[in-house]
Amino acid sequence: MDKATLVRTLLLFLALANQFLVTFGLNPIPGTEETWGEIITMIITAAASAWAWFKNNYVTLKGKQQKTVLKQSKLIK
Repeated sequence: MDKATLVRTLLLFLALANQFLVTFGLNPIPGTEETWGEIITMIITAAASAWAWFKNNYVTLKGKQQKTVLKQSKLIK
């Protein structure tokens, strides 16, 4: 797993964990009022989800093999 995939995955899990906390009324991101905390959390979760969803992640063995072939063909960096 390359660095970019790892960062996207970690950011997505962080956003989802924070969304879980907000949903159950536990402490979301500290230092914000409740309403702004919910809005900020929704934006972070939506952005992280969209980024992780639309970005091509090579996580599986097949995906890693595809990435190798694409690199050999100079179709990606």
